[in-house]
Amino acid sequence: MSGSAHSTPVSDARRLASSAPTVSSVSPAAGSTAGGASVTVLGTGFAGATAVRFGATLAPSFAVLSDTRIGATSPPGTGTVQVTVTTPSGTSNEFVMFSYGLGPAPSLTSVTPNSGPAAGGTTVVLTGAGLAAASAVRFGAAAAASFTVVSDSRITAVAPPGTGTVQVTVTTAGGSSNGLAYTYSGAPALSGVSPDQGPTAGGNTVTLTGTGLTSATAVTFGSTSATSFTVVSPTTITAVVPPGAAGAVPVTVTTPGGTSTLPNSYFYVNAPVLAALAPVSGPLSGGNTVTLTGTHLVEATAVRFANTAATSFTVVSDTRITAVAPAGPAGPVDVTVSTAGGTSNAVSYAYVPAPALAALSPGQGPASGGNSVTLTGTGVGPTTRVLFGTTPATFTVVSDTHVVAEAPPGAVGPVDVTVVTPGGTSAPAGYTRVGPPAV
Repeated sequence: MSGSAHSTPVSDARRLASSAPTVSSVSPAAGSTAGGASVTVLGTGFAGATAVRFGATLAPSFAVLSDTRIGATSPPGTGTVQVTVTTPSGTSNEFVMFSYGLGPAPSLTSVTPNSGPAAGGTTVVLTGAGLAAASAVRFGAAAAASFTVVSDSRITAVAPPGTGTVQVTVTTAGGSSNGLAYTYSGAPALSGVSPDQGPTAGGNTVTLTGTGLTSATAVTFGSTSATSFTVVSPTTITAVVPPGAAGAVPVTVTTPGGTSTLPNSYFYVNAPVLAALAPVSGPLSGGNTVTLTGTHLVEATAVRFANTAATSFTVVSDTRITAVAPAGPAGPVDVTVSTAGGTSNAVSYAYVPAPALAALSPGQGPASGGNSVTLTGTGVGPTTRVLFGTTPATFTVVSDTHVVAEAPPGAVGPVDVTVVTPGGTSAPAGYTRVGPPAV
């Protein structure tokens, strides 16, 4: 009985000893005397750990990541100390050492760029001090996909995947650096371009709409960068269109989160060109129809007589427009056509006042006609017709005040004589046809 009672505590002691934690390594194995280094402790039996010590000093914080891994923060200290882990089963006794006194922790001053896509893969340049012995670069809790120490003040690192804004840190034997913000951005998504066409010369401003546009770094039309652009909001960008060849091009927005392209979403339009118009003149009151001919007219948005819009216009084809002239003052004016491609060259159109007749000489003639009649008045220079009643007469324009007409035959008696010009029809002047004398 006594032998049996004596064997139980020995068995329990062996069982407890065999389940005590073991420490196989720590990384990094050195750090600043100020403490604060992020240290990974590897071993076995870490489940339920209640303490991690650096020498006799408790780690200010630690986390059991698995039964074989603990993340701990080194406390302040000096010299070389043993790292131990304590669990309810006991304390590790392997002599795994951590050394103090290897200099201050690294420091960071900038992260460039400070944002990138959620998928990671962006190469980031870290600048600071004490970076030469970097053992880790982290974006939040995630290790950089890779990093290269360029000098004691410079590291290049490839960002891992992530979301939101995280702190970038560098770890050396001296500890972990301060953190600098790095933001993971979603890819932009373009949904519209307005207006969606403009001149080949560029220079017009368009509005791009979509999502995720806040950090836009580039806007391109085809392969050409916008002359300038302004991010108005996460959903709006205004951009000044660069010059381009006639035709459709894609519009692309680039942000740290990626790119978005709308295929064939903007159309460069040739400027219109006018060759001629007919008739070249008309009345002050307007209302007459004028035919404009030229090229690149099909996208017409306006027809103007000087600064006055045509009463109406119809695009017949890419080379022809009919427009109703508005009222205007006497004299020549420039007629232009506007499209998304710009405003055409000008062609001349003249507003002509209506003619006025003051006198006919002689005021009578034979019913058989054939005699010459001189018409005196104003505005008769552009005469297109002389009418005796409704009968047209042969005529010659002598000046803006005189027309000589050959009276046509007609019935005996009075008849109204009128002059027609592009400015209108004159008020009638009286003329009398006389029969042959009685025999």
